[in-house]
Amino acid sequence: AGTDAMTNFASLRGPVGTNRVYVQSGLPLDRSRWYSALKAGKTFATNGPLLRFTLQGQGPGGEVPVGITRLTARITLRSLVPLDHLELIGNGKVVATIPLAGDRMSADTVLTVEAGANRWFVLRAYAEQAVTPVLDIYPFATTSPVYVGGPAHTPSCGADAEYFLQWLDRLEQGATAHPGWNSGGELREVLDRIRRARDVFEARR
Repeated sequence: AGTDAMTNFASLRGPVGTNRVYVQSGLPLDRSRWYSALKAGKTFATNGPLLRFTLQGQGPGGEVPVGITRLTARITLRSLVPLDHLELIGNGKVVATIPLAGDRMSADTVLTVEAGANRWFVLRAYAEQAVTPVLDIYPFATTSPVYVGGPAHTPSCGADAEYFLQWLDRLEQGATAHPGWNSGGELREVLDRIRRARDVFEARR
């Protein structure tokens, strides 16, 4: 889940493999099925903590039908270090906080949340500062979303889309000004990718 190009020492956060994506693709392990599950979002990302999360029986990448007003979430956390927060997020906002007791390294709970206007939910866990042996600025894990109504029903992203459009403006300016391209074609390819990314976020405004 992180870079394998360890050349930017100014922002180096840890060794290769610190940040990982886990994919639920089933057994036996099969490359094509693994890629399909990755594309479908049946994943969680972590630098240490392990998460399991279902909503109405659907795991990350799954879809809950529209019209169910109260949703049952099943949550499991296991961590090798103490954490400070375990949160259920809906449309980017905290909708439930799960208390972490004792050594703050595990949790098992079932809770009910209102669907409301939320169109996706994720589970995340994190500590507020670095904790060894996690060699990063802080321990962290997040699932991919469980969707309500499916990804195609995701509403406009508003300020979130604007944020990424501003980043794309900065990226385009930096790419255009950079003197190290091997050819004009290489630069045009990069600018085309930025343009396609901009089209995505323009559609989500």
